[in-house]
Amino acid sequence: MRTRVKICGFTRAEDARQAALLGADAVGLVFYPPSPRNVDIDRALRITDALPAFTTTVALFVDEKEARIREILQHVPIDCLQFHGDEAPEDCRLYRKPYIKAVRVKPGTDIAELARQYHDAAGLLLDAWHPDAKGGTGSLFDWNMIPEQCGLPIILAGGLNPENACDAVRTVKPYALDVSSGVEAAKGVKDAVRMAAFLTEVNKGDTINYDK
Repeated sequence: MRTRVKICGFTRAEDARQAALLGADAVGLVFYPPSPRNVDIDRALRITDALPAFTTTVALFVDEKEARIREILQHVPIDCLQFHGDEAPEDCRLYRKPYIKAVRVKPGTDIAELARQYHDAAGLLLDAWHPDAKGGTGSLFDWNMIPEQCGLPIILAGGLNPENACDAVRTVKPYALDVSSGVEAAKGVKDAVRMAAFLTEVNKGDTINYDK
């Protein structure tokens, strides 16, 4: 199986287009004002307008009000929702779109139980827990905490970069990797060379797993 790649936190249309042309399966747009990667509707539209065909657009929210989410969905062509806060399963199901539930992993996190609670999610995104941030910290967590059997596709995030992407694929064998700060020149500004290197390392990890 080929490991999919989502690159998240775009603020510039040219970066998102470059990511897609390099082979990223999905681009992530952050609709969370405290984040340095936050985008408004106008900027989001400039980014989505620049994308080539067959690129999935994911909108990231953190405990956002329903009215605001519906406003964004009314104006921006979004394929999938990503909930990165404390949203209950019923809150994620309101919009009749595929959704990803993000989990900030720390000791004691029951990943298998969360997969059961969000059983209809398109994937469970596992990120590093941080006391003051909801993601995008560039921090790793202990991959040994991920159960071998999980009821949902695993999307691995947290501290990924070109230097460890191959190892992440080989070790975890996730459905997808999600990277943001690990391929940036500055917050919200992607580095084309690092994006290309990341995708190359993911492909290398897939080849190693296939050859085993």
